[in-house]
Amino acid sequence: MTHLDTPFTSGRRAGQTDVVQPLIDVGTLARRLYREPAPVLLDVRWNLAGPPGVEAYRRGHLPGAVFVDLDRDVAGEPGAGGRHPLPEPAAFQDAMRRAGVRADRTVVVYDESDSTAAARLWWTLRYFGHDDVRVLDGGFRAWSGAGRPVTADEPAPESGDFTARPGGMPLLDAEGAAAVAREGVLLDARAAERYRGETEPVDPVAGRIPGAVNAPTLGNVDGEGRFLPSLALRERFAAAGATDALDVGCYCGSGVTAAHQILALTLAGVPAALYVGSWSEWITDPSRPTAAG
Repeated sequence: MTHLDTPFTSGRRAGQTDVVQPLIDVGTLARRLYREPAPVLLDVRWNLAGPPGVEAYRRGHLPGAVFVDLDRDVAGEPGAGGRHPLPEPAAFQDAMRRAGVRADRTVVVYDESDSTAAARLWWTLRYFGHDDVRVLDGGFRAWSGAGRPVTADEPAPESGDFTARPGGMPLLDAEGAAAVAREGVLLDARAAERYRGETEPVDPVAGRIPGAVNAPTLGNVDGEGRFLPSLALRERFAAAGATDALDVGCYCGSGVTAAHQILALTLAGVPAALYVGSWSEWITDPSRPTAAG
């Protein structure tokens, strides 16, 4: 089985320590903002079909939040590595320092509501070595819906000191994803019709990685975009065969919604590795098999 960076085994990765609770609710965040040191707030609203998330940010965001562009700051250039490959460590480090990210301060990330984009930023910060990253459960919609303050003022953060050190989260390449599909459980986080190959609205080839099991990320959250309770998530993934007794991997179209799956699995207590290149990288090599139906 080929993994990149730190391999993981069944259950907890070798050497892995307990991670910080990855979610934070509106009330807890509101209290934390009035304590020193206050967390660094990152707004990563994004939608694959547009419009650009910065437009929503400029209309209103959490006080003190800095906008982070998922396409520019949280991913590398599209190409052979997929539509949203890992950014280069130096580029990601620079982007996070511009946003004021510090190693000794909690980082809270949020998007509009369902944490899809926020989970990718959460995962990327964790992968590059930040130990204390939280996702605002329910995102901006939960914050504003609770009557919490919103502003259009754009802060000028002090430069951060974050140093990007790759390897903080388990990562799969294409060969590793194929091995997990054969020997463990590889979860496909896309909608069922894309998994079955009935339609493909983004990538030039339809289908899935052979052996993958479908578990669309929409099933991880309720109607308001908040994550289901941990027990419900654990039962959901167990029904798909994904438990902490097996190697589990996740992929999607380009490694964004699959990061949401990793977050949901973390809440369920199931360690899992992300195939960042995902389907958009898999299909760049015509020798790799595909399945449909």
